[in-house]
Amino acid sequence: MRKTYGTDSIDDLVTATRFGRLSRRDFLRTAAAFGLGTAAASSLLGVSAAKAAPKRGGTFRWGIHDGNTSDTHDPATYTTRQMIHLAHQHRSYLTLIEPDNSLGPDIAVEWSANQDATVWTFKLNNRAKFHSGKSVTSADVIASMNHHRGEETTSAAKALLASVKSIAADGDHVVVFEMESGNADLPWLMTDYHLPILPANEDGSANWQSGDGSGPYKIIDGEFGVSWNLVRHEDWHLEGAYFDELRIVILNDPNARQSALITGDVDAISLVDLKTLSLLERHPGIQIDNVASGGAITMPMRSNEAPFDDVNVRNAFKLAIDRNEIIEKIAFGTATIGNDFHLSPVQPFWPDGLPQREYDPDQAKSLLRKVGMEGLTVNLSAADSAFAGAVDMCTLYAEQAKRAGIDINVVREPNDGYYSDVWMKRPFLVASWGARPTPDVMFTLAYKDDAAWNESFWQNERFNQLLLQAKSELNNEIRAEIYREMCVIMRDDGGTVIPMFNNFVYARGANVAHSGNLAASWECDGARAPSRWWFEA
Repeated sequence: MRKTYGTDSIDDLVTATRFGRLSRRDFLRTAAAFGLGTAAASSLLGVSAAKAAPKRGGTFRWGIHDGNTSDTHDPATYTTRQMIHLAHQHRSYLTLIEPDNSLGPDIAVEWSANQDATVWTFKLNNRAKFHSGKSVTSADVIASMNHHRGEETTSAAKALLASVKSIAADGDHVVVFEMESGNADLPWLMTDYHLPILPANEDGSANWQSGDGSGPYKIIDGEFGVSWNLVRHEDWHLEGAYFDELRIVILNDPNARQSALITGDVDAISLVDLKTLSLLERHPGIQIDNVASGGAITMPMRSNEAPFDDVNVRNAFKLAIDRNEIIEKIAFGTATIGNDFHLSPVQPFWPDGLPQREYDPDQAKSLLRKVGMEGLTVNLSAADSAFAGAVDMCTLYAEQAKRAGIDINVVREPNDGYYSDVWMKRPFLVASWGARPTPDVMFTLAYKDDAAWNESFWQNERFNQLLLQAKSELNNEIRAEIYREMCVIMRDDGGTVIPMFNNFVYARGANVAHSGNLAASWECDGARAPSRWWFEA
């Protein structure tokens, strides 16, 4: 359910498509009304209309950032890019985000709802098999979902499934979800990276420990925080998986990642150091992919503890940051400005017309004076494993905040273990979020009062009332107004500074090809590069 955008000119079409508001398929269809053929329209996007057919073969070596030795195969604990990217290779989901950012099938081939979206029925692909040879059935889907449900679960996805009343099988290949109240976004929610389909044990629990999955590649061996070796799953139920083998190498250091790409030790990297982007762009053997996304850089303040339990203090910190300077000097222009609500212009239900919060250190100083907190000193934790340039961004923010009388001490934390040892444990820190397909998924996961990943520990009764109301509302115009009010509440009362929505900027060797469409949900084509890309030669 994506918002529909009007277009008055071919330039509007191009902009909407580049920012994910319009699929490439819809772009080509609408461009025809302007008298453009497929080749001419595709050239406006910088994409060749005629792509060579994908070729099978070779070993794809993929250098990715943000991997820890403490990571696990348990999807309830997924946090780092290593866990997320690995999961999309060796495991499958009910649904997936297509390269054009539409919703597509994975294990589920069809889905439908009753009139008020309180009952959803998913029909499963009867060809899907686990790497162990076992067929994927309804029992596996139920066990996988129940892994995140119930009082005893500690899963970060518990809040996403809180409105599910029951999950039942209607035969081996049909699963029925019954909801406490309507949920118009349930098929989109099934793309969340915490919800892969795992094999069921005989007692109905989910077997995550084995690493068995039904994804495009099968794990041969590997070590968290180091590397993984996988081979193609010949019984994979979807198209793609063109590479014979896949090697994932954890390269947290940005210099090591880019050096590995330049020297040919890897074929693609998940994150480019933006400080050297212009140099990398000029390298003849390297292609850069720069994709606008809903991925956000957040700076959560622990809102249930002093000094951030005062809304005046929270808003002072939001006013003390010069977002434009940060985008220019840290993101080198590869980002969209944030406005302290967690929704980007490329996502559905974007609230057009909300005033942009500007850098205003004098107003920030006034708010602190109002509550007797002039000259406030705080620590701000960061590590470059969160995103390339995180520490530099915080250092620049600290300089900006001095004009508001705020003293920010930037604490450089270790890269390894940042999300397990620092995130949600320090009172003020930096985090990087991948895009979520709908506002409901994002708000439920990170801003709902009881969400496991409510990183700012923020509580707002009206926000939570509206979240429940929007979840079951099938009229998109009404939902848009609800989400608009929620964004205003988040901006004016919330506990998170959101400086920007960072583009996903990654790189590949010139011999690595893709379709020209790139999903904006995660780096490297929605974390599915190994199953969607191929070697040209």
